[in-house]
Formats: sequence, C-alpha cells, structure tokens
Amino acid sequence: MQLGIDLGGTKIAAVALDRDGTELARHRRPTPRGYEATLDALAETVDAIDPAGSDGGGGIGISLPGVVDAIAGRVRAVNLPWLEGHSFAADAARRIGRPVRIANDANCFTLSEATDGAAVGAPVVFGVILGTGVGGGIVVDGRILPGANGLAGEWGHAPLPWREEADGPPAVCGCGKPGCLETILCGAGLSRLHRHLDGEMLDPPEIAARALAGDTAAAGTLAHHADALARALAPVLNLLDPDMVVVGGGLSALPGLCETVTRRWGAWTLAAEPRTRIAIARHGAESGMRGAARLWPD
Repeated sequence: MQLGIDLGGTKIAAVALDRDGTELARHRRPTPRGYEATLDALAETVDAIDPAGSDGGGGIGISLPGVVDAIAGRVRAVNLPWLEGHSFAADAARRIGRPVRIANDANCFTLSEATDGAAVGAPVVFGVILGTGVGGGIVVDGRILPGANGLAGEWGHAPLPWREEADGPPAVCGCGKPGCLETILCGAGLSRLHRHLDGEMLDPPEIAARALAGDTAAAGTLAHHADALARALAPVLNLLDPDMVVVGGGLSALPGLCETVTRRWGAWTLAAEPRTRIAIARHGAESGMRGAARLWPD
C-alpha cells in the first residue's frame, strides 16, 4: 500500500493506493496554522487512513505548493509560510514515525498522470497546472526530474514570450517581477485579459459560460488565452521536447484549450508540426495526493 498526502493552504487530503492505483482509503481535514500543529495534523492523518500500519510502516509521500528542496527537506511556500526555515521532511518523519519524502505539488501531479493517468507510457512528460497560480513539473521514465535546486519545471515565473499588445500591460507577479506568464495564464490573469480585450471584469467560469453560449467577446478571450499558453509552451517544446504535455487545474476545463494550443504552438516551435501530444489530466484535483503516494514506488 502507498500513502500520499496533499498538504495545501486550506486542506490536508490523503489517499491510500494499492500497487495498481486502486484507491483503498482517503481522509480529509482542514490545514491548521502553525508548524507544530501541522506536524500533529499530518501524524493524525496517517493514523486515520492507516490506523493499523497495514503497509508495514512504509514511507509517506507529501505534496506541497511552492519551492520544495527535497534534498535538504525544506520548503518555501506562500500558502504555508510557517514551514519555511524548518527541516520539514525530517521533522514530519519523526512526528509520524515513518520515512517521509516531499515534492512540489506540480511534480506530484505530473508523476500521477505519468504513472496511471493521461500520460501513461510517455517517456518524457511536462505537467502544467493552470489555476490560482501556474506550475509545472517534469517526469522522465516514471521519475520526477527535480533539478539541482528543486526548480525543474518551475515555468510559471518565466516571462511570457512574444508578448503583444493584445496581452495587456504586464502585471506584477507574486514573485515581484512583472510579466511572468503566470500573470496571464492563471485564473485572475484570464479575468484581467478579458477586461483588457472587452472592458468587462468577469471571473473565468462566467467567461467560459458566455463563450459556450455564443458570446464572441468571451470566445475571443479564451482563444487569446490559449494562444498565450501555446507561446508559453513553445520554449518548453524546444528545450525539453516532451512526448506529452498534461494540463490540470481549474482552467484546464476551458472549452477548446488543448485544440487551440495544438493548432498554434507550431508557429513558435522549431518543429512546424510538433508530435508532442497534449491532454487534460485524468485524475484532476486528486493528482497531487496520488502522485505523493507514488514518491515511494517500491
């Protein structure tokens, strides 16, 4: 049995999987504030989902937002600021009483989809999360590629390439720099884009609903957003040349997203007709905890 925990700013979600990916149990609870309280909550979560230690005391995988240095066992997460500066992985292992591995949530998402999701069988997978923020992860031959600094795949804080007037003025990102692709591809970025193109501030579900109902302005915003995603992915295709791109997060459900990207990204890649495939994630919001469970493949 493999146990995975998705530790977010508001919730802790855990799952137990068997070796073929069948769900055996799950548990969910609010995320407390404070370092010691979070460690206690993780230990209680493991006890709740595996009270008898039925997997023989095997390792626990934890997915977290932000920059995760798995080698040092440290985390820098905006939504979990009380973790910063601590040896989190080691402290969690001591509190839980079992070995712990940690990874960035986008990496866990990508690992989940490469293992038994939309990208199963693809040797090189680039995972994209489009939601409140924008994240990315890389999996090669079924294993996360973390990078020397734990930053591999952190694509949301690159500048949006081939910027044009229709993208609107560069917004300042949460990282402090202007014009990051996160500022146009995330949910708030889509709303800003629609206001720039049409003058009306709408949230992403309303933009999508209007586009599906035949509103040409909303449809134009979605087309431009997908075009920006195609531009953002083109350097990834040129540099990493993945077999598969998997898209998750709330904005992955935008109508026509993958179809538009597939039509457009060849305009900016060195391959005029890229063979890279793009698909929506199979496991959706559950990919974080499922991927965390896969941090212990043996």
